[in-house]
Amino acid sequence: MILILSSNTDQQGTNYRQLMDHLGRLPGISTRVHVERGSEQTLTEIYLIGNTKALEIEDMQNLPCVERVVRVSEEYRILGRHKDDLRPAYFEYNGVRFGQDTLNIFAGLCAVDNPEHVELMLKALRDNGQVCTRMGAYKPRTSPYAFQGHGRNCLPYVFDLAGKYGMKVIAMEITHESHLDEISAALTQTGSPTGVMLQIGTRNTQNFELLKIVGRQREFPVLLKRGFGITLDESLNAAEYLASEGNRNVVFGLRGMKTNMGDPHRNLVDFAHVSVVKRLTRMPVCIDPSHSVGTRAAAPDGILDVMHATAQGVIAGANMVLVDFHPAPPKALVDGPQALLLKELPYFLDDVQLAREAYLKREVLQRRYQNA
Repeated sequence: MILILSSNTDQQGTNYRQLMDHLGRLPGISTRVHVERGSEQTLTEIYLIGNTKALEIEDMQNLPCVERVVRVSEEYRILGRHKDDLRPAYFEYNGVRFGQDTLNIFAGLCAVDNPEHVELMLKALRDNGQVCTRMGAYKPRTSPYAFQGHGRNCLPYVFDLAGKYGMKVIAMEITHESHLDEISAALTQTGSPTGVMLQIGTRNTQNFELLKIVGRQREFPVLLKRGFGITLDESLNAAEYLASEGNRNVVFGLRGMKTNMGDPHRNLVDFAHVSVVKRLTRMPVCIDPSHSVGTRAAAPDGILDVMHATAQGVIAGANMVLVDFHPAPPKALVDGPQALLLKELPYFLDDVQLAREAYLKREVLQRRYQNA
C-alpha cells in the first residue's frame, strides 16, 4: 500500500510525526519513505510493507497529511501503475523533463571515436535545437577482439564539448560499477558542464548486481534497455531492481528482440509494447530504432526503414528516441552501417514531429469519443 501525502508536507511538522507514530504502531507493517524534490514542490510517498490487506483504504485516507491511498499489486511494486492509479509520472534532470507525456530525442554517436566527430555531432544538434545526445564511451561487444570503446579517456573532451554546445543530458552506457566513479570524476574535473543518463544495455539487463549498484546511486537517472532474449515481464522486473534500491528515475528502452523472425532487420521491432509498458508502469518509454533495424535500407517510398520504425514508436506514444547519427558513417568504429547522416538530422526531427502530432491528435480523438 502507498500513502501519497499532500504536496510540500513538512517532515518536521506535528501532523507528519503523528502519521509516522500511528504507522509505527501497526502490527507487522514496516514503512519506507520516498521523497521527490522538484523545482516547485516536494512530493512524499510512504510505502507500507507487510500484510496490508487488513488495512482499510478509507481509514488510511483519513490519517494526517494523507492525500491518496493506492493498494499496490504484487508485481512492479514501485514502478508499477497500480489499480486506479492514474497519476502522471515524470522526473526532472538537469533542466530536462522525462515523463509519459514528453518526447526527447537522443541522437548521437553509438561509439565515441575522436573529438572532431563528437564536436561535429554536437554542433549539428545545437543548430537544430536539441539539448540531449547519446555518446558511447564503454561498448560491450560480442567479439572480444572488437573495439570496446575509449572509456574514461574520452570522457573529459566529451563533457567539455557537450557544455560548449549546450547539451544538458548525455545517454551513456556503462558495463561495470567502476564506470560510475569514472563518469563522476570526469564531470567534476570538467566542472559538470552537462548531465549523464546511465544506460544499462541489453546484455546487462539481468546483471542483477550491477542493477543494484546503479540503483543505490541517486546522482544519475537510468535508461534500462529491454533484454534481447527475455520476456517483457523479466525486463520490467529488472527495472524494479533499480527502483527497489532507491533510484526511481528510470526510463525503459525498447530496442528490438533477438530472433530470426525479424530478418532482414537486425532485431524484431517491438515498439507495439510502448503502450503496454505505459499501461503496466509509470516509466517513460524509449525506443531505439537504430539497433532494432540495423541498416540504412529504404522502402520504395524512399523512406528509410529506421525512420518508419521511429514513426511507429512515436505514434504509439514513445517518450524518448535513442538513435545513431555519425558525421562519417564509413569511419565509425561501431555500427556505422546503421547510422544516419548529419544532413539527415533536420529531416529526421521533422518526421518525428509529424508522428508526435499524429499521436497527440489520436489522444484528442480518444477523449472525444470517450466523453461522447
